[in-house]
Amino acid sequence: MKLNAMGLANASAVFTGIFYVFCRLAIALFPDLSVRVTRSGFHGFDLANIWTPRAFSENFLLGLVSAVVLTWISGWLFAWLYNKFIK
Repeated sequence: MKLNAMGLANASAVFTGIFYVFCRLAIALFPDLSVRVTRSGFHGFDLANIWTPRAFSENFLLGLVSAVVLTWISGWLFAWLYNKFIK
């Protein structure tokens, strides 16, 4: 079964954008829980020295755009490689 590279890239990028905004909102609404969840994801690494409670900092837009663009490229490349390997 061949993958539609544009469809996969677009869907991945939109999903990442939604998830990115959701994470930023979660940090704003639940900062303590966000620290605990992040710490568990990094195997207990202490983030207290680098954690900032400013969920919507000046880097929000840069982070959102870079995450969406890199995910789009990754989704397209994954589908392209997959289609090459199934031949």
